[in-house]
Amino acid sequence: MQTTPNDIFDITIIGAGPVGLYAAFYAGLRTMRVKIVDSLGVIGGQLTTLYPKKLIYDVAGYPKVIAEDLVTSLYAQAAQYNPVLLTDCKIETLKRTGDFFTLGAENGTEHFSKTVLIAAGVGAFMPRKLDNHDAVRLEHHGLYYAVKDPKVFHGKRLLVVGGGDSAMDWVMALANHADITQIHRRDKFTAHEDSIEKVKNLPVKILTFHEIKQIIGEDKVEKVVIFDNRTNEEKELTVDAILCNLGFLTNLGPIKDWGVDIFNNAVKVDINMETTLEGIYAAGDIVWHPAKLKLIATGFGEAAIAVNNARIYTDPNANFFPGHSSNTNEKKQKEKVH
Repeated sequence: MQTTPNDIFDITIIGAGPVGLYAAFYAGLRTMRVKIVDSLGVIGGQLTTLYPKKLIYDVAGYPKVIAEDLVTSLYAQAAQYNPVLLTDCKIETLKRTGDFFTLGAENGTEHFSKTVLIAAGVGAFMPRKLDNHDAVRLEHHGLYYAVKDPKVFHGKRLLVVGGGDSAMDWVMALANHADITQIHRRDKFTAHEDSIEKVKNLPVKILTFHEIKQIIGEDKVEKVVIFDNRTNEEKELTVDAILCNLGFLTNLGPIKDWGVDIFNNAVKVDINMETTLEGIYAAGDIVWHPAKLKLIATGFGEAAIAVNNARIYTDPNANFFPGHSSNTNEKKQKEKVH
C-alpha cells in the first residue's frame, strides 16, 4: 500500500497481538485502509514475547496450536489486505483533530485515523516475580518466568509453580520430557477443568498449599526449599530448573490519559465495543464489559463487532453486517471472472 506520513487511515489498530491482527484482517475484509502499531519490536504480543513455543488449546479450529504458529497464521490472514504495520511504535497521546484522530508516538511521529481500535492486550506487562533475594540472583540461571525454548527443560528435574492455565499447559507439554513437581499455594486451580484432569493423570507430583521459601545454588539453581503454608512444614527438593507462572503485573500506561473510561484497570466499552469516546473502540483483554471473558476466542468476536461498527462510523451508508466472508469471497471471484 502506497502511503505518505499525512495519510488518514480508516482505522488504526493499537496492538499487534492476536486480537489486533484478526481485527486488521476483518477491517481489510470491510475494505478499510488499516494501520497497525505496536510498542514491541515484534508482532504477537504475549504469544511471541513470553511463550512462543507454548501450546494453545482454546482457539476455534485448532485442537492445539503452537503460539508462534498461530501468530504466523494470523499475520498471513491480515496481510492479504496489505495493512501498514509499524512495530517499535508506542502511542503516547490520542486526541481528536476535527473529523479524525491524531495519535502521537513516543518517537515523535504522528499518525492520523478516522477511527481507532485499542487492542493492546493487558497493556504493558511483565511476569509477576517471586519476592525472594535468591530468585533475583538466579533468574535466567535455572529460574524462569517465561519460556522461549521448552527444550531447556528436557531431561531436567523441573519445579512448576502455579495453578492457572499457563502452569497446566506447560506441565502437559513437558511431562514426557522432564521429571516434574508442581506446587500451588491453594488446593483450587484456576485452569480449565479439562486441563486440570489431564495433569492429574500424568506422572507429575502435585503439592497443594505449598510455596517457595528458599532457592539454593551458587551459579545456578540446585535445590529449593518449599513449605506447607498451613503448617509451615518444610521440604527440600533437588531441582535443575524452576518455572514460575504467577500471573502478570499490568499497566495501561498512557491509555489512562486518553479520556476513555477505565474500570478494573481495563477500558470500558458498550455492546458495540465502543469506548466512551465516539469513534474509539476496544477489543480483547484490554476491555471491560459485564460479560467479559478473557480468551483469545472472545477477543476475535469483539474485534469483528468493533470493526463493523467502525465501518459504519466511517461510512454511515455501509451495511453493518456485510454477510459471511465466504459470500464476500464468492462475490469477488465472480467479479474476477466477469
